[in-house]
Amino acid sequence: MSGSNATYYNPSAVLSYEEKGGMAIYTRQGDTGQTALFGGKRIPKSSVRINAIGSIDELNSTIGFARALNPRFKKNSALHKLQKKLFVAGADLATPFQIPKRMKRMTANDAMELEKEIDALEKALPPLKHFILPGGSLQAAALHHARSVSRRAERAVVILSEKEVLNPHLLPFLNRISDFLFVMARQANSENEHAEEEWMHDTGP
Repeated sequence: MSGSNATYYNPSAVLSYEEKGGMAIYTRQGDTGQTALFGGKRIPKSSVRINAIGSIDELNSTIGFARALNPRFKKNSALHKLQKKLFVAGADLATPFQIPKRMKRMTANDAMELEKEIDALEKALPPLKHFILPGGSLQAAALHHARSVSRRAERAVVILSEKEVLNPHLLPFLNRISDFLFVMARQANSENEHAEEEWMHDTGP
């Protein structure tokens, strides 16, 4: 959808769906370097808000890639659920907080659900005694990559929050994602019987 940097948060496409009964792949409304937020306001695609939305989009794609690498991963359903939540987070960011609610927004329960998943996974995994290097199996490496992308997405939303009023439940949710993906990567290595490589400070010459 050329009307937005973040494909699935394009209000023009949503309006097309509502009016014509089908989702528009392109709208031509972004050809001048601007896009629309829910509510109709148009802003430059270079804005910090669109950068934050695009970072959430990128994170969702990296998680989808990690899922695709191992369809038999026992926790793929949890990753799939997170992808759906990221759609809500992107739509939340695309809807200025001061306008009447048109889209579902993030709630405190979203971060709490991730905390429960993290706690359950940690109990089943060997305790950490050292830092571990990102990597291992292909899926674990992809999940570590998604974890670092999630940190960047969180930073983008923090920058936006310093300039505009946002839903207060967005940042706690985004902050939990990196921890969630970290334990997911460990779980992926565990299921593949792939040893984690510990990092210890090299004291040698």
